[in-house]
Amino acid sequence: MSSAAAPSVALAPVRGVRATWWYTVGAVIFFEVIIGMLWIADQVERGTGDASIVATLALGATWCLATLQLLRDYRHRTPEHPPVASRFGWIAIGVVALVATGALLLVGGGEMVAVIMLAQAVALLGWRPGLRWKIIAMVTAAIVAVMLVAGPFSAAGADLQEGARFVAVYGSLLPAMTVLSLWWWDVLITLDRARASEARLAATQERLRLATDVHDLQGHHLQVIALQLELAARLMPRDSEAGMAQLALARASVDDARQGTRDLATRFRSVPLRDELANAQDLLRAAGQDATAVCTPDIDDAPADVLGPVIRETTTNILRHGTPGGVRLSLSREGSGWVYGADNATDAAGSGLGSGLNGIADRLAASGGTLRVQRGEGRFTVTVRVPGAEGAA
Repeated sequence: MSSAAAPSVALAPVRGVRATWWYTVGAVIFFEVIIGMLWIADQVERGTGDASIVATLALGATWCLATLQLLRDYRHRTPEHPPVASRFGWIAIGVVALVATGALLLVGGGEMVAVIMLAQAVALLGWRPGLRWKIIAMVTAAIVAVMLVAGPFSAAGADLQEGARFVAVYGSLLPAMTVLSLWWWDVLITLDRARASEARLAATQERLRLATDVHDLQGHHLQVIALQLELAARLMPRDSEAGMAQLALARASVDDARQGTRDLATRFRSVPLRDELANAQDLLRAAGQDATAVCTPDIDDAPADVLGPVIRETTTNILRHGTPGGVRLSLSREGSGWVYGADNATDAAGSGLGSGLNGIADRLAASGGTLRVQRGEGRFTVTVRVPGAEGAA
């Protein structure tokens, strides 16, 4: 009788840092959109007319497009030799300069916005970390100076509307907010590289550990075999039966060495079942299937040496014969044993298992497990039941 099933845990798809990058891009563009909205509000307060607002929208959209190119440069720079900007980046800087000139000449009250645009473009360049904050301090000081000398907070700008003051205050903070967003992206990239380095180091340490285990195992057995053969050579002239007994022991030692090497290789090749299911899900999704994988939290207790090949074989079978229509992989506890299921859409006919599933059936039979295959209504379902550790023993 089955015990109460443990709650299932869906395996989330593997995600990189791409989402974080798009959050960063969205934040920077959002900052600029706010500047544009405040600028348009200032135009409305001034009553400059529809032509001025249309020009403001066109200049703001061009500014955002140039910013996207500068952000693209920032993402693809190399940490060893970071260029200030690529060829297209310098073109984007030129576009920003033209937009700032247009804001200065075509739109009323565009002096402050022109300075903010140029300062923002400078902030987006790939400066060295030690130099970047100095540049930001300089461009922020330039914005504040323009704001106090010729902007809305100067004596000449005392009659300006409140919207111009909002543009000036928010714009003075824009370079610093942009650099903070880029700094957060740099932190995430550093952590991602650290994780990659840690994974490579772990793999190297595992290989070194395997090499040490192989050296210790083979060294011990070879030493024993050498002593047994030497003893057999000494005993043969005087006592052939004793010499043959030593040869038999040497052959047994060879068998022990081979079995130990196989066990060591099996242990090294084993992959946790949670990773097996996640890899299968990613592989099926990469092939265009809408795949989900669900497992119980205590999946680590399942026999990985038995179920691992089953997961790989069923995944290969789905890749070969499956059709779009959804794939569901599941692994759960049933009483003292485990149940693995793979359900997918298929249009393949026939009743045979195929060589791959036949091999899986033989492997399961040797470990006390069972394989069941169901076809019907365009679905192909494989259900595998294996005993737990006690049942297998």
